[in-house]
Amino acid sequence: MKIVVLDSNVSLSEFICQVLTSVGLDTLPFHTWREMFHSLRYENIDMVIMNHQASGMSPKEVISWCREKLVCNLPILLVTNCSGEEEIIEALAEGANDFIITPLRRRELIARVKVLLHRAYPEQFPAEKLQFGRYLFEIHTARIFLSSQLIELTRKEFALALLLFRNLDKPLSRITMIDAIWSNELDVPSRTLDTHISRIRTKLRLRPENGFRLATVYSYGYRLEQIGLLHEEPQE
Repeated sequence: MKIVVLDSNVSLSEFICQVLTSVGLDTLPFHTWREMFHSLRYENIDMVIMNHQASGMSPKEVISWCREKLVCNLPILLVTNCSGEEEIIEALAEGANDFIITPLRRRELIARVKVLLHRAYPEQFPAEKLQFGRYLFEIHTARIFLSSQLIELTRKEFALALLLFRNLDKPLSRITMIDAIWSNELDVPSRTLDTHISRIRTKLRLRPENGFRLATVYSYGYRLEQIGLLHEEPQE
């Protein structure tokens, strides 16, 4: 997959390119919209990441050009330093598929890019599945099955459950979990995490007879404990 990065901030552009290259994505950095417009006449690209204030043109004009001259459903991610509701609504109204707020977090950037690519080109991404004993995780559909029975979960419940299963028998601090699941939200109450943990424990029936136990680590956080000899098995 080839991704264009349009940003007049050289250090930020280099950071984005380095992060995406580390997960196997090709990047084409540009610092002006004129340079990008000229070069893209001869390139096939799969996505655009652009700074909200990257060029002399408005984001809407750049996005309109990309939609008209390149691919009409080209996924576009806006990078912005504005976290206010009005600014975010404006960014999305300009035609972007999603936005990300600076300072950029490496894992969040990768996650948002992958989500947009999967939505735009589902045929190029086979469904990733993870098996933990009786639990089957479908990563891109955010679904969990217990012995082939679908468990109804919210997106955040799924993300939290996946975090716990991927860190089996390891204590996770409350700060680690809140930062991983609610990274874009400010002042997340501690009880929010406790509520989600309680729901996951109940919905997934995390009991010894199902091979796992979700334990509280006093004054620290939580640990998902494996009971018996169950292992994670990646599936195609």
